[in-house]
Amino acid sequence: MSVAPIEIERTESAEEVSAVVEPDVPWVTLVHNDPVNLMSYVTYVFQSYFGYSKDKAHKLMLDVHNKGRAVVSSGTREEMERDVQAMHGYGLWATLSQDRF
Repeated sequence: MSVAPIEIERTESAEEVSAVVEPDVPWVTLVHNDPVNLMSYVTYVFQSYFGYSKDKAHKLMLDVHNKGRAVVSSGTREEMERDVQAMHGYGLWATLSQDRF
C-alpha cells in the first residue's frame, strides 16, 4: 500500500498580513535647537532651501527654539536624507525619522 503525499497549506500569520497591507510610513526631517545659530538665520534657511513663506519659516523657527525641534519636511527616506544633508550644509542640526504619529 502506498501513501499519497500530504500537501500542507501554509497560512500567513497576522503579523505577516499586516506587514503586507500596512501603507508606507512617510519620513520626516527634524531640525533641532542649537546654541549657535541665530533665529533670523534659521528662518532664512527655511525660506531659501524649502521655499517657505516668511511667516511659515518664522513659525517653524519658533517651534525649533521653543519646543526644541520642528518637522520641516516629509517624504521618502531618500528625500529626507537629502534635506538633512542640506541642513547640515547650512550648519543646522537635523535628523530624519519615520513619522509614526
